[in-house]
Amino acid sequence: MSNGWMISDNSLDIKELLKNESIFNISNGYIGIRGNFEEKYPDDYPTVRGSYINALYEEVSIPYGEKAYAFPEAMQKIVNIIDAQDINIIVNGEGFSLFEGTVKSFQRYLDMKEGCYVREIYWVSPLGKELKLKISRIASLKYLELFAINYEIEKVNFDEDITIISSINGDVTNFTDDNDPRVAAGHSHILSVKSVELEDEIMQIASETHNSKNLVTVTTKHSLNVANDISFEKTDTSIKAIIKTAPGKAIINFTKYNVYTDSRRYKNPLKDGFKIVRELSKMTFEELKKLQSDFLKEFWSIANISIGGEDKLQQGLRYNLYELLQSVGKDTISNISAKGLSGEGYEGHYFWDTEIYILPFFTLCCPKLAKNLLKYRYTILDSARLRAREMGHKKGAAYPWRTIVGGECSSYFPAGTAQYHINADIAYSYVQYYLATGDFDFIKEFGVEVIFETARIWLEIGHYHEGFFKIDDVTGPDEYTAIINNNYYTNVMAKHNLKWAVRLYNELLLKDEELLNELCEKIALTKEEVETFEKASDKMYLPYDEELKINAQDDSFLSKAIWDFENTPKENYPLLLHYHPLTIYRYQVLKQADTVLAHFLLEDEASLETIKNSYDYYEKLTTHDSSLSCAVYSIMASKIGYIDKAYDYFMETALLDLEDTHGNTKDGVHMANMGGTWMSIVYGFAGLRIKEDHISLNPKLPKHWSELKFSFKYKGFVIAVKVNKDKTEVKVQKPCSINLKINGRLYSFENNTSIEILN
Repeated sequence: MSNGWMISDNSLDIKELLKNESIFNISNGYIGIRGNFEEKYPDDYPTVRGSYINALYEEVSIPYGEKAYAFPEAMQKIVNIIDAQDINIIVNGEGFSLFEGTVKSFQRYLDMKEGCYVREIYWVSPLGKELKLKISRIASLKYLELFAINYEIEKVNFDEDITIISSINGDVTNFTDDNDPRVAAGHSHILSVKSVELEDEIMQIASETHNSKNLVTVTTKHSLNVANDISFEKTDTSIKAIIKTAPGKAIINFTKYNVYTDSRRYKNPLKDGFKIVRELSKMTFEELKKLQSDFLKEFWSIANISIGGEDKLQQGLRYNLYELLQSVGKDTISNISAKGLSGEGYEGHYFWDTEIYILPFFTLCCPKLAKNLLKYRYTILDSARLRAREMGHKKGAAYPWRTIVGGECSSYFPAGTAQYHINADIAYSYVQYYLATGDFDFIKEFGVEVIFETARIWLEIGHYHEGFFKIDDVTGPDEYTAIINNNYYTNVMAKHNLKWAVRLYNELLLKDEELLNELCEKIALTKEEVETFEKASDKMYLPYDEELKINAQDDSFLSKAIWDFENTPKENYPLLLHYHPLTIYRYQVLKQADTVLAHFLLEDEASLETIKNSYDYYEKLTTHDSSLSCAVYSIMASKIGYIDKAYDYFMETALLDLEDTHGNTKDGVHMANMGGTWMSIVYGFAGLRIKEDHISLNPKLPKHWSELKFSFKYKGFVIAVKVNKDKTEVKVQKPCSINLKINGRLYSFENNTSIEILN
């Protein structure tokens, strides 16, 4: 089943089950449920039966064989919470299972217009009883606490009663994999049941994390359209409803309403759970679906991208954008983790992925959600200040490499804490939001302080040498090269961070001197210190190799031996799983885009010749072992005119999870790559850039595409772009003071709503 808006996979192959649990997750930014079967698999089948709440965490100790000063002692990790998925259908003592009896037909699909995951099944029991089932589930985008499951049950060749057993279970554990550092390791039993309650046929379990004392509840109510008898059974960790339906041929419609509440957001999660489920269960499942589709209609009106000529690609692209919406936090307590809410890879941590790979989509398509992501970084600013002091810095903030509530969760500092560039990445995202929206009030309230405090760190870790400002002992985006001097990416992003700290200081001086004075007093910032920002920015050292005419990745990279790619077996990738870090660090080999990424983010800092030479040099050294890599290489291939290469890299990003090209989708989908897919189209093939006084487009369509259409928001206006082989057409809703540069020529929308030029 495929119409461009549905993802379908009808396989019951044991090898595909784990992957499909991730693919068919349903989430809404608050709750996330993996695509498990309600009735479960046979006991010997692999599964990660997972339910998660964004930013609900346990704090666990970090074990070290040898520990040094300022190593983080504890970290946060996402919690696999109470399981409310269980529903079992019993016919004359026979339990429904896709792995017993005869499956006459089976379809499952994710409908991205309706926001609903569906299984449609025609099943014959071992004793010949025939059932048709339509099982639908949604994580409500309107009421974030709600996870609802609906069963339509048709008795085909019998009219006896059936029994529905619906359970919630608090005896859950987190998934671990000690052999893969990208997946959670250790600490599987982190949640304890505190209470199991039954009140007016409403079931509730409350559990608490052992150390962080975060409380989470699931409160469940049922609705049926036929006469029934209901009874309940409780244990210390579970409760189930046993519902016996009346005999007859009527189609049974059964809905299970599950409401999640937690102590990070609710003062009384137990009481609130009962209150919310009573209210929401007044709505039918069809009414809830209507709210879901209405929400998505508004989302897709801006976010949808239409590609003429490739249906499969269209489907994969929409899936990636849908997952971004599903996974992004809808409040300032939460953010968006590397795996969203689809699995436990990277333990639910938030990385720089948010700012560099995901925020661009939300900034230009859903700026309200972008604001939440930026506000989240503001809420953990004090933790970043504390981390800076732990690291020996007298001023400023050092944002954690990976975190949930603000503390550093990375125990491997060469590829974690040493990645100081996250400070500049966060500052960059605030600036991009400002340029795209013009929302100076937001920047005043939440952005300026972050940009000042992140800028201070560069003066703490950098120094002047031979007339230049240099930054030593850091790690750039490429995690196959660590603890080096003058990483080009870090230095050029630091320059941008410092420049904008000065720029915003001066803007506030003109527009809101009172607020500036209050802020300067709060953080003890002086005009003289701002002048040091300007000097460091002006004198920033950006390594350049005269012979190769490229920006060197760092001071020592080009002097190393080149990795022996020819004799590295295919099965030895990713390298990090087969070679000691020190072995990798000694060679010219990249895990992902580094200097090439810098050339994308700050293209005006280098000539086109340097950008092209750098691309050509680093591409042949890059393994793309990180899912963050191909999107950047696609974008920059578009910029320098390698359109076929840009297309090939783009295809790697578009279908990475649906085709499981990295072999680890079972641990959760790859959120940064999904953001990168959108960037590859909008920043790559369309060539969009947000400049200080205009936006620019330089469209270059792949030969496989007949047309490209997309929309985005800029300074409050919706801009629609249509590109085909012959022309580019750009429309706005009404005349507005927006300057647009297309293929180097400047246009204005002052007196018109449409611009059309020949390509």
